[in-house]
Amino acid sequence: MSDARLAARLRLERASGIGPRTVRKLLDAFGSVDAILDAGREALGAHIGPAQVRALCAPASAETARLLEATLRWREQPGHQVLALGEPGYPELLANIPDPPLLLYIKGRAELLARPMLAMVGSRNASTQGKTNALAFAEALSGAGLCIVSGLALGIDAAAHEGALKAQGSTVAVIGTGPDLIYPARNRALSERIAIDGCIVSEYPVGTPPLSGNFPKRNRIISGLAAGVLVVEAAAQSGSLITARQAAEQGRDVFAIPGSIHASLAKGCHILIREGAKLVDTAADVLEAMAWSPLVRKAATAVPAQRSGSSVPAGTEALLAALGHDPVEPDILLASLAVSPALLSSQLLELELVGMLERRPGGRVQRVAK
Repeated sequence: MSDARLAARLRLERASGIGPRTVRKLLDAFGSVDAILDAGREALGAHIGPAQVRALCAPASAETARLLEATLRWREQPGHQVLALGEPGYPELLANIPDPPLLLYIKGRAELLARPMLAMVGSRNASTQGKTNALAFAEALSGAGLCIVSGLALGIDAAAHEGALKAQGSTVAVIGTGPDLIYPARNRALSERIAIDGCIVSEYPVGTPPLSGNFPKRNRIISGLAAGVLVVEAAAQSGSLITARQAAEQGRDVFAIPGSIHASLAKGCHILIREGAKLVDTAADVLEAMAWSPLVRKAATAVPAQRSGSSVPAGTEALLAALGHDPVEPDILLASLAVSPALLSSQLLELELVGMLERRPGGRVQRVAK
């Protein structure tokens, strides 16, 4: 994209009162960004309000000029590019949602945007089991050739990116800041790996800080890039449910991993399943539902939600069997096992140290499948 074409698109995008839906409406009416900017007040007024017409007919602001200069400097760096709606390289599925971004800022392997994608989302405050499941599913699905899309948040998002980076499908991170910023800072190292082996995508201009309103908006891009969305773990009021519902509105498949009826982080997935999301407990379930090829489906058939891991510490076998997979109060374990409180405490600590047990709210403990 030439500097002049980028300048025109920044001018349209930054005009007051002009959002993605209005841009799509104007492009449908006039055919191109240049035609929109060249249209007179009367022609524009047939499609948008007076305030929007005034904003589009005003000269480019000094702020937009400074933003163009900063964007051009950013684009000069290796692996950086800007894609525009309606131009080569712009993801086809995303272009067909009702409110696609006019500009996408890309850092990394832009060719991944042409691959079949699956979005994976879930709680930021994820359980150990949830993160284990996210990593295992992402690794299997990426190994089957799907590119895994998520939002670079803590918890499920980060685990999904990590799992995808282990396999050939790689990963795309859709962020809620400008492409030159990293948020959250704790995911800096992960972000740097994705920028090399995957792809980072933002609709927000260079220098945009992590404003709270940006993150719900970017969720439509996560779902819009993908053929389906898998919710790994989510509370009843989770933002992941918004992403899943946007996916359904966009005509995408929605999948959810069920959990314990006692787990608050399973409530969101159970709500989605009641609303029509497909219940899955293996990566193969996702591939089959997406009508993926038998060859790659076979690669994921044996990969369930849990993964093999550490051996059981000596002497804790009975405790581990008594735990099951629902949260339980230690007093109930004491009664069922007939052991001393000191021994139970010691065994619980041993299981926790090897990652086979997780402390839950209210003093309860829960087995983590390995």
